[in-house]
Amino acid sequence: MAIGGRRFDWAASIVLTLGSAVFWGLAHLATWRRTTGLLLLGAETFLVLTGYLLVTRFQMRLLALAVQPGWLTALSIGLLVLGAAWAAIIIRSYTLVRPAGRSGRARAAGAVLAGLLCVAVMTPLAYAARMAHVSRDLVLSIFGTGTAPTGPWEGERRVNVLLLGGDSAPNRYGVRTDSITLATIDVRTGRTVLFGLPRNLQRIPLPEGPARDRFPYGFTGDPPASPGIINELFQYAEDHPEIVPHAPAGSRGPTLLKETVAGILGLPVHYYALVDMKGFAALIDAIGGVTVTVKSPIVYGRQHEGYIPAGTRKLSGEAALWFGRSRTDSDDYSRMSRQKCLLHAVARQADPATLLRSFDRLAGAAEQAVSSDIPPSLLPHLIELSGKVRGSHITSLQFVPPLINTADPDYDLIRRKVTETLSKPHHTPRPTASPTPTPTATTTATAAPPGPLSLDTTCE
Repeated sequence: MAIGGRRFDWAASIVLTLGSAVFWGLAHLATWRRTTGLLLLGAETFLVLTGYLLVTRFQMRLLALAVQPGWLTALSIGLLVLGAAWAAIIIRSYTLVRPAGRSGRARAAGAVLAGLLCVAVMTPLAYAARMAHVSRDLVLSIFGTGTAPTGPWEGERRVNVLLLGGDSAPNRYGVRTDSITLATIDVRTGRTVLFGLPRNLQRIPLPEGPARDRFPYGFTGDPPASPGIINELFQYAEDHPEIVPHAPAGSRGPTLLKETVAGILGLPVHYYALVDMKGFAALIDAIGGVTVTVKSPIVYGRQHEGYIPAGTRKLSGEAALWFGRSRTDSDDYSRMSRQKCLLHAVARQADPATLLRSFDRLAGAAEQAVSSDIPPSLLPHLIELSGKVRGSHITSLQFVPPLINTADPDYDLIRRKVTETLSKPHHTPRPTASPTPTPTATTTATAAPPGPLSLDTTCE
């Protein structure tokens, strides 16, 4: 076909079409359409360089944008537009260089090739657009539509997030928060301290107001049906709206628990995040299971059907749920340790390829497993803060026996220990392995990611 004074045979037209799919404007330049060809090549170069810089130089900024619903919507639309434009470039390139006078079969083969190229470039972009759309829905589902204050930390030196692990089950009414940890993060340095409260803490002092009026000497639940421990407080508040009149339905449990933990530790609690263990099992199934090293057998099933044997093994979501839930031949504190171990193992093993392959299933499981009152507009600030946390160190203090008698807790001692821990100077520990700390001691660990079969995935 003679275009712009040049003819191309079938082989040359195929090569130029393929080349134009990689280097925009190549067919235009070959047919003397230099202005259009250079504009297309320049546009592609700009997009490639911009993407490279975002990925290599501005990763935290990119992550911050990736948790904003507005940007995710724009990204989804932009990717679809890019895919359509890329396909149009391929089709136009083929029409410019396709040979004339060839047989119908040859022309059909060229058209099919151009069509396959369009599909090849549009499919990953369409999938990425869908991921952006699903991510937007996930952010809105978990974090709602609230807005953060203009100054994200409102002049606070630390931001405190209550991390809850809820254990719901078919044979158990409601949600019991069997894992309660307050993460307090220095917004300037990223230094993080984790304060863990055991599930069986008793005589819990409640905040002033209707809750304390009902339980002036500490929370006792509804005896004799309940022992009156802290893991019941979340559901008790949901079932008795009169003790949390300032909170709407669905928010009474986290509201009362936040206020109660604030009083116990002597620290304000700004936000919470709850992971339901049953939903967590669905997350584990979505990534294909989780590998842990079990030091001693764990009883499996409600009727003690069997054991999770000792050794390194890959657990399904249901097995991992029992691994984190079982207290048979064990105690609450060992279970707390296993649950934290499980979280570390999942975080380490959820590699990018697995996340991409199982993204839809993960998003669906996350919507069922996670709830929080962190506003979406605060997420970019938390992403930025997480960069500081990774470069800092995490200190952990668990208020468990013998430091604290859970049946008769010394809450003044707890608050003193919190103050002492936060006032200690920040030292940089040597990056060497150390034995697993006892639960009564304050321990500091580097924020480097764990290696294979490290302490983070070796569980009692």
